[in-house]
Amino acid sequence: MPTDPQLSIPDVAAIGREVLDRVGTVVVGMRDPLELALGTVLAGGHVLFEDAPGLGKTLAARSLATALGLDFRRLQCTPDLLPSDITGSFVYAPATREFEFRPGPVFTGLFLADEINRTSPKTQSALLEAMAEGQVTIEGRSLPLPRPFHVVATSNPIEYEGTYALPEAQLDRFLVRLSVGYPDRGGESQVLRNRVQRRHEAAPIAPVIDARTLLAMQAAVEAVFVDDDVITYCVDLAAATRTVAQVQVGASPRGSQGLLLLGRALAVLDGREFVTPEDVKRCAVPVLAHRLTLTAQAWASGLDPADVVRHAVAEVAGPPVVGRVGVR
Repeated sequence: MPTDPQLSIPDVAAIGREVLDRVGTVVVGMRDPLELALGTVLAGGHVLFEDAPGLGKTLAARSLATALGLDFRRLQCTPDLLPSDITGSFVYAPATREFEFRPGPVFTGLFLADEINRTSPKTQSALLEAMAEGQVTIEGRSLPLPRPFHVVATSNPIEYEGTYALPEAQLDRFLVRLSVGYPDRGGESQVLRNRVQRRHEAAPIAPVIDARTLLAMQAAVEAVFVDDDVITYCVDLAAATRTVAQVQVGASPRGSQGLLLLGRALAVLDGREFVTPEDVKRCAVPVLAHRLTLTAQAWASGLDPADVVRHAVAEVAGPPVVGRVGVR
């Protein structure tokens, strides 16, 4: 069996830029959220895109999977979807008179759950084990998923008709929640120009790497140096969300770990082998905001959890760490 290639930090940064450039040929005006999404994949995490319909969330997820060379399965979530529609099930085969397992779409490299909040919480929870442990348990049998395995889900805002709130445990499994936002005038014009030039709806792109190379990139991220002061900063940011009066439940330790994991990936994409406080600040809102549970009064007043995280970033003093050796 061939071994995974060994990649240096500059190698990973160069490949990352090529992936983003390739995806940028079909997905316009989303460089920052796409870089955070790529960083999440390099950190071994899962991505939730949440925004209004029609902003290119599904196209972004599909294009990223294609550029990374991953096997890709898409499932359109609906209210009548069953857990077995995701994980698969054992089906009786008359020819052999035995029950045979038919894998569901989750057995892939990148699983896109489109409009995940249109299916019931019971069905959403079918992904919990897969996202946390890289396996699914069906009728007492634990079945491993392919490596690498990542979930990219899209979600429409909860105020849209026919949607369910994602359970807190489900939200906590996503390393980041990203908002795409509306493109500016120039970006929207470019979307239309690209469609005219293609002369068809599909927007294919060629893979940049394959699954083995992605595993090597993820291994390179694991070797990034993290100063103890940066670790303390991650813990302090998460802890700051737990002392706000309007927050009922603050960010869990998985949130502070998410800051560290994504911070390392962003450092690698920037060509560095060490994490800076700026890396942590950049990913604070995408990593922490969706992990907060506001009080009923705060929710009714329209408080945005992202504002709570921004306030924490502004109030918590960052470490005076410069470079790899902790120069003060």
